[in-house]
Amino acid sequence: MTRYAALLRGIAPSLPNNSNAHLRGVFERLGYDRVGSVLASGNIVFETDETDVPALERTIQEALVSDLGIGGGTIIRSLEELRTLLDSDPFPGLTHGRGTYLVTTFLKDGVAPPTGLPDDPDPLVQVVGFDEEARAFLAVIDNSEPGKTPDFMTWLDKTYGKDITTRTWLTVQRIVKKLEAL
Repeated sequence: MTRYAALLRGIAPSLPNNSNAHLRGVFERLGYDRVGSVLASGNIVFETDETDVPALERTIQEALVSDLGIGGGTIIRSLEELRTLLDSDPFPGLTHGRGTYLVTTFLKDGVAPPTGLPDDPDPLVQVVGFDEEARAFLAVIDNSEPGKTPDFMTWLDKTYGKDITTRTWLTVQRIVKKLEAL
């Protein structure tokens, strides 16, 4: 059995169909084992014998649309991939806080990795890099100006559309902890 995290895009916990109970129900109906949730923002952990990640992403996304009307996008990462990312310590000496967010933006499996980054870096963003194994951008966001979307995040959305999802570093750590406890 492989342990996975499904990182769901576009989840709004205030909507009735977006509750953790409803999301877990979809995964349980699909026959996955040891289904759990992390926070209320679309992070579902589970086990399965299935190893074809693109097929898992498609199956889960189709079920989310048909069962709950959620069409935001599904990105899957294994415990091994996420543990390796955490162990790489991409944010040495940095701390996630109210004004400075450490974030990881995951690309959907099968999406081509970047050939480069925007030429004009955003003053609100320090791009730490792109982790090839985890297929994830790592960045530090200056979040001291509420409501202002950094240009880098806009670039990610324009370049990859729904084939990405972003999590704070703290959330990635919580997901790994939950996966390891399964």
